[in-house]
Amino acid sequence: MKKLRDGFTTGSCAAAAALACCIWIRDGECPGAVEIVIPEGRTYRPEIIPHEDGSCGIIKDSGDDPDITNGMEVISSVKLLEGDGPVSFKAGDGVGIITQQGLKVPVGDPAINPVPRQMIEEAVRSVFGARAAEVTVSIPGGREIAAKTFNPRLGIKDGLSVLGTTGLLRPMSLEALRDSLYVELKMRVSQGHEELIFTFGNQGEKALSVTYKDIPMVQVSNEIGFMLDSARELGVKKLIVGGHPGKMTKIAAGIMQTHSHTADGRREGIITQLALMGAPKELCCEVYKTVTTDKAAELIHEAGYDGVWDMVADAAREYMVFRVRGEIEIHAVVADFAGNIMGESRE
Repeated sequence: MKKLRDGFTTGSCAAAAALACCIWIRDGECPGAVEIVIPEGRTYRPEIIPHEDGSCGIIKDSGDDPDITNGMEVISSVKLLEGDGPVSFKAGDGVGIITQQGLKVPVGDPAINPVPRQMIEEAVRSVFGARAAEVTVSIPGGREIAAKTFNPRLGIKDGLSVLGTTGLLRPMSLEALRDSLYVELKMRVSQGHEELIFTFGNQGEKALSVTYKDIPMVQVSNEIGFMLDSARELGVKKLIVGGHPGKMTKIAAGIMQTHSHTADGRREGIITQLALMGAPKELCCEVYKTVTTDKAAELIHEAGYDGVWDMVADAAREYMVFRVRGEIEIHAVVADFAGNIMGESRE
């Protein structure tokens, strides 16, 4: 297997760009490249793009990670202030603003996480010592790209976040996804919510919002097992877990990572519950031939066995309660994309 190439975070880019700005201010000439040592211990040496206003840009190289910001320019500008003092931060074009509590940065601040802030401050201090400074970070086009990320769900408005804890971007998209899911869950818990709704994606959230209007929703993507573990760790007391019958049937079969590349078992799960209801063999065979859960639901409805979805919800709930060792009260819901409740767990 080909060895995947590491990349560097937006935090690394912003810090290196800030260092270039400081050198430019000090020496009167923009360096062609700079070197910083990122928290992971590796040396990062990017080329610098000078701008007429004295800011410096770096093209983000995400390596082989499928990062949405790969190839975007991260720009820093540095303004020296009078006397000694702190390094402060501003959000430029394409960098978001925090609007909800529970994240690593206070409400009203630019969405520049603590480790990137530390890296940027170290870059400024390496040139100007204790001098007070203001650093503005921009990511042109970030406002549009942010709409495709978790930022709107996290209350980060008008742009992207400047992220990174090691400075290095390893090509592990699953790890990055789980990190994002966990951040949203932790934010909801820190806001005082002990009851939450888990759903799988935008369509599931839209469907469940028809019935459940006042309970915060957290999307779990395909990572239901990981998110159940996280909810238990963070002290969630009650969960409503719901969505399309295809996803819920996988959980009812004990599958806790619901991506089709990992496992399937939708037909088998439905047929098991139909058989337990005493459904005729002919119906089970017809369901087994179907390609989609929607088609299976059609056949089941025509045959008068809609009660199977309550049984699917019961079985899904049983597996999820076992996963959290009985420490969370869980209600399972099977719903179609129109928001119609097809089945619910009866405990």
